[in-house]
Amino acid sequence: MTTKQIDYCIELARTLNFSRAAENMFVSQPTFSYQIRLLEEEVGFEIFERSGKGASLTPAGAQFAVFLVNMREELKRAIEQGQNFSAKYKDRITISLMVRQALYFLPEAIRIFEEREHNVQIEPVFQYENGIDSFLRKESDIFFTLKEQTRQIPGIHVHDLFESRIYLITRRDDMLAEKNLITESDLYGRTLMIGGGSPPALKAVQHRLVSTGKINYFNSADHDTTLTNVAAGKGICLAPGFLNDHSDQFSWIPYDCKESFSCVLCTHKDDNRKSLNVFLEIMKELYCKAVAFPL
Repeated sequence: MTTKQIDYCIELARTLNFSRAAENMFVSQPTFSYQIRLLEEEVGFEIFERSGKGASLTPAGAQFAVFLVNMREELKRAIEQGQNFSAKYKDRITISLMVRQALYFLPEAIRIFEEREHNVQIEPVFQYENGIDSFLRKESDIFFTLKEQTRQIPGIHVHDLFESRIYLITRRDDMLAEKNLITESDLYGRTLMIGGGSPPALKAVQHRLVSTGKINYFNSADHDTTLTNVAAGKGICLAPGFLNDHSDQFSWIPYDCKESFSCVLCTHKDDNRKSLNVFLEIMKELYCKAVAFPL
């Protein structure tokens, strides 16, 4: 399967007319029809049904055409990234994290790093799930995670970055938003959003609150769903401070508990690049200076 055949197939799926598709691709109709037939022979099924009125997609062809469009877009992005990389950079460091706000100082770290290391690109990779598996397959160079999740993982270095406490998230017009510290009794009679892939420390706090019998709870699929429900006034939630995007859409108030989260960066033991160590030091320095920053 060639890129030319892919483009021909996508165009025919769009126009459903051999003559018009061939004209749009600047080739003769016999050449165009021949390439479509070669493609169908290669994949082993008919993509198009021919008729005197033109062409129509078969059920298998319709599914295949959607796949080709997505694949072509991915290929286009890969080529563009490759062109950008080859034009400016000699090396690349990829850092995997679940959401952008998890590393609040990442943009600043990238800016400082690229002033020092002009030929090395820092590329964030956002993976809400399976990030650790991707990292262990060496599809990323740095992985942001919680320290508790790094135990007994061979072949990695763990770099301590910052401690993140637990916060209550409310609407800004909620009465609790006026408090400087939230205690258990403040939540009595309220509805607490729970679940959504909460880390063990947070689950322990949620369980402790629910077991009092004085707090209602509502299961939520993920953090974004939880925030939507909080914004809609359906309840409140507890979350690690590192998820705070500091947009001022919600109030984040510290919750009085002993649990917290040790946030770390993981690297591969056999990756000893000077540029990698420079970037790690920049990240550590930024978080070290942010003592008063709510995390």
